[in-house]
Parts: sequence; structure tokens; C-alpha cells
Amino acid sequence: MALQGKKLINNPDDVVTEFIEGLVETYQGLQYLDGFPEIKVVLRADAVGGAYDKVAVISGGGSGHEPAHAGFVGPGMLTAAVSGDVFASPPVDSILAAIRAVTGTMGCLLIIKNYTGDRLNFGLAAEQAKSEGYKIEMVIVGDDCALPPPRGIAGRRGLAGTILVHKVAGAAADAGLSLADVAAEAKHASEAVGTMGVALSVCTLPGQVTSDRLGPEQIELGLGIHGEPGAAVVELQTVDVVVEHVLKQILSQETQYLPITRGSNAVLLINGLGATPVMELMIAARKAVPELQLEYGIAVDRVYTGTFMTSLDMAGLSITIMRSDENILQRLDAPTKAPAWPVGSEGNRPPAKFPVPVPPSPSMKDDEILSERQELSKQGCMLEAAIEAAAKELIDLKDNLNDWDSKVGDGDCGTTMYRGATAILEDMKTRYHLNDAAGTVNEIGSTIRKVMGGTSGILG
Repeated sequence: MALQGKKLINNPDDVVTEFIEGLVETYQGLQYLDGFPEIKVVLRADAVGGAYDKVAVISGGGSGHEPAHAGFVGPGMLTAAVSGDVFASPPVDSILAAIRAVTGTMGCLLIIKNYTGDRLNFGLAAEQAKSEGYKIEMVIVGDDCALPPPRGIAGRRGLAGTILVHKVAGAAADAGLSLADVAAEAKHASEAVGTMGVALSVCTLPGQVTSDRLGPEQIELGLGIHGEPGAAVVELQTVDVVVEHVLKQILSQETQYLPITRGSNAVLLINGLGATPVMELMIAARKAVPELQLEYGIAVDRVYTGTFMTSLDMAGLSITIMRSDENILQRLDAPTKAPAWPVGSEGNRPPAKFPVPVPPSPSMKDDEILSERQELSKQGCMLEAAIEAAAKELIDLKDNLNDWDSKVGDGDCGTTMYRGATAILEDMKTRYHLNDAAGTVNEIGSTIRKVMGGTSGILG
């Protein structure tokens, strides 16, 4: 049964203009053209008036993909972004207004996702701008790897890989390159990138009902960012299995969508589709990096994990791989003030792990175990039986404790106690000197400190 979607909005017809107003209020380096509601353009405050002395880089498309594209306007990335209504390409006049507002003598590069409406509207605007004397180049991004070729007239869809093309082109323009050179670098980047998405739910448009197209235990592989059908609907899998499948599809030698082979270098982008917690995105990144390195022999130079190009409130993620070289890394690492570009992602990564410092302690060290089974005294046997009985009781009470805790808290007390009790039973076999009651209590405290968090852990 379809239900009305819940949204923190006012009038559904005003969501795009009100988003732009909020964005500009939040980031002081941005402005918008005073042409609402027909013209919805965000631009750099330092690049208006026709006096901009570098190549202008403009992108855009239908709204609903925030932070794309307006969130990537800023020095080092886009000069302007043109927004249409939700999932609708912006009209020609809006695109022309953006070109006129920021394009100087160096010309303008339009970066367009491969959708029919975007190509037609941006293409016609480009021709009109040329007739007015502007120097214009266009680069089309079609990085979707979900559907097998042939893709017909429309070709591959433009997805989150477009953001990496924005960054390469924006950095090249910021470095003072000519329009031809900026366009060449953007085209090179667009041909070296592949993306595939996985949806756990469909999105809900403002003011409309939520579709029940996907069941509670189903996911859709390759679902488009406007809700277009994907490659297949399958049963829900673990994130590791999903990541393995997506990487296999992107790197398929049958489709050869992405020109990358063993021994190559790449950058990885894990993108949330709108309603995916950062925790889940990071879990996907944790799987994707070693999978690329160990299974495919691809060195991962950079990892970008976050929300870049969404589909409103869709739950799910997309994975993008771009073949990297020294120039692409230089462009990706170049500084930018675009508000949605991740901070701290540039440069080589140190080793992921660092040893945990172990302070001096009178209790047994973490790596110390009893060399042989100890002969227990009568007191030791009693202590062992008491610890075992208490721990097993806590294990049996796990669900009840969680239920009671959920009425006043977060409902994890039983799980925390279960974790501590099972760890105590395990450590008692090899680490506790049960004939020494005081020492055993100390060791139980050490076990609890290692595995139990929250209020339960510290009180325990």
C-alpha cells in the first residue's frame, strides 16, 4: 500500500528555490540569479559580471540530487550550476542566463550528464550562446555500468562519476588553462570513470506518495537516480556481497565500460543516494578498497566516501571507479572551496592500523595467557561456579534486558551485558587466576573495559 511521503517542506512547488535560498544563506561565497522561479542558477560570488578571467565551468540538471550540482560551486570546481525542477532538466533560458552571468573571454565548458533532456536543453543553449559570441565547449558524462551494451541511442546514464569530472575540470580551469585544454582534461576524465548504484528503496518526490515497488527484503541493482529501472531486483544481501557484485560489474571485461586493468591505479568514490547512514557507506568503503587491491590488482590512490549525488531520500549507494594518473590526482588534490567537496581527502594515505598502547598494569597483560590448566582450590571452584552461573544468567536475559531498556533508553542493555558475559566466560578459561579472588575480580574488570561500552559497561 502506497503512503504519503513525509517531507520537511512547505509548498512542494517551492522546494528548489527554497533550497537555493538556504544554500546561499549558509555559504557566503555563493549567490543566485534573481530570476525565481523560472531561472534557478547558483554561481560563484567572485565570478559574476562578465569579467571572469578563467574558463567558466557550468553544470546542472534536474534537482533532487543534492548536493549535486549547486553544492559543488566554488573556486576550484564549478563556476555556476543550473537547477531544473525535481528530476526535470533546466530550460534553455536558465542555462543561457548562467552562461551570460559568468563567462568571460576565456570561454565556458558545459559538463552534462547523459540524459536526453539535459543534452537537448544544454545543447540548444550552447548553440544560442555561440551565436551571441561566447566560446563554448561541451563534455557529456555517461558513467553508468549497470546495464549491458548495446545501450541504444540514449547510451549510458550520467551518475556520480560526474562529480569527479567536475573536480578535474574545475581545477584545470582554476590553473588558468585554455578552454580547449580544460575540455580535453574533462573529456579524458569522463572516459576513465565507471559507476553503478544499488537501491534499498525508491525515492519519494515532494508531495507524492511513496512507492511500494521494492519489498522489505529486496534491493535493486542499477536503479537510476531518477528511479529508472535497473538491471535486476534481488533479495537483500550483506554489504560485502553487494560491493563484490558492483565492482565485478564495473570492471567487467565483457562490457569493457571502464578502461582499467590489473596493475592500474584508481580513485574510489562511495556515494550515498540520500538516506544511507555514513556508517553503512564506510562499511562499503572498508570492503571495496581491499577488494580492488587484492582481487583486481588495482592500486587505490584516493577514497572519497560521503553524499555527492543523491536521488532525494533513496536508501542505497553507488560506487564509482576512475582510472587515475599523475595529472588526475593533481586535479583532485587541488584546493577548492566548493562546500560539498570532502575536506581532508587529498594526499597519500598512511597505514590504516596503529598498535593500541598498553599502559603498565598490575593485572595480566592482554597477550598473557595461563600456560596450563590451573588446579583449583575449593574457593577457586566456588568462584568459578559463581562467575559461570552469573554470566549464563545475563546471557539468558539478553532479550528481556533489551526490551526493558527500550522503554526508557536505547534498548541495548541486554546486548551490552551479553557481550560482557560471553567475554568473561571466554577469558575465564585462560586468563583468570581463580584461586586468587581479588586478582580474578581485577581481571573481570579488565575484560569488561575491553568489550563493554555505554552506561552498563562503565557501571559494570
